[in-house]
Amino acid sequence: MKFGICILNAIPLRKEADDKSEMVSQILFGETFTITDSDNNWFKVNLDFDNYEGWIYINQINELSETEYLKIKESNSHTLNELITFLTDQNNNLQTISLGASLPLFKDNIFQISDKIFEMEGMVNHGELLKSNLVKTAHLFLNTPFLWGGRTPFGIDCSGFTQMVYKVNGYSLFRDAYQQANQGEVLSFIEESEPGDLAFFDNEEGEIIHVGIILANNYIIHCDGKVRVDRLDHSGIYNVDTKRHTHNLRIMKKVI
Repeated sequence: MKFGICILNAIPLRKEADDKSEMVSQILFGETFTITDSDNNWFKVNLDFDNYEGWIYINQINELSETEYLKIKESNSHTLNELITFLTDQNNNLQTISLGASLPLFKDNIFQISDKIFEMEGMVNHGELLKSNLVKTAHLFLNTPFLWGGRTPFGIDCSGFTQMVYKVNGYSLFRDAYQQANQGEVLSFIEESEPGDLAFFDNEEGEIIHVGIILANNYIIHCDGKVRVDRLDHSGIYNVDTKRHTHNLRIMKKVI
C-alpha cells in the first residue's frame, strides 16, 4: 500500500486517468490519501477525509512513508480559517493556501511534511467548534463562483460548499449531496431547524441534486451559479433576484 499527501493549494481529482476527464472533486493542501492503482503517470487514490475516489496526476503529490502517513493521520486536526494565507518553507519559498486547508502536525505556526518545514501566520481552527460558527464560515464563501467538483473559495459546488463549511469547524460530511442526505437527523418542519442545519433538494426523478445551509428567519445560503443567500420555504428555494422558485425541497437534516 502506498500513501500520499497534497502539498499544493488544491489539485483536481478526476473521474478517469486523463487531463480531459471530468473533475469530480479536489484534494486540498494537507489532505492525505491511499494510492490504490496506477496508470502511466496517474494514481488512483482514496481520500481519508471523505473516502472519495478518483485519479490524480503523479507530479502533483508528495508520497509518504507508512510511518509518516500514520503519524499525520493519527494527529490532531488543524484547519485554516482564513480565505487565503501564505506559507514559507525552510528555503524561503512562498506559496498560498486557502480556507479549509489541513495543517498536519501543526504547532506554534510551524508544521512539517516529509523534509519540508512550513511556517505560516493566520487563524487556525482545532477540534469541533460551536454550531453557530457554521454560519460565520458559510458567509466567508459568499460570491464564490460555481465550479463542478470545486472545494475552494476560488470555485466550489453545492456539496463542496457544505462539506467545507463543516470541515473548517471540525466536522465531516460526505462529498456529494445525496451522500450527505444520509447523515444526521431528519427535521419535519422548517420551524424545527436551526442555523447550520442542512436542506436537500431533488429533481423530478426524486434524486437529491442540491444542498444548502439553513440560516435564521427562513433564509438559506447555497451555491447556485455562485454562493448566495435566498429565501427558504416549504416548497423550496425562492431566488430573491429572479423572484421564482428554483429548487424543490426534499428533506432537512440536523447533523450537529
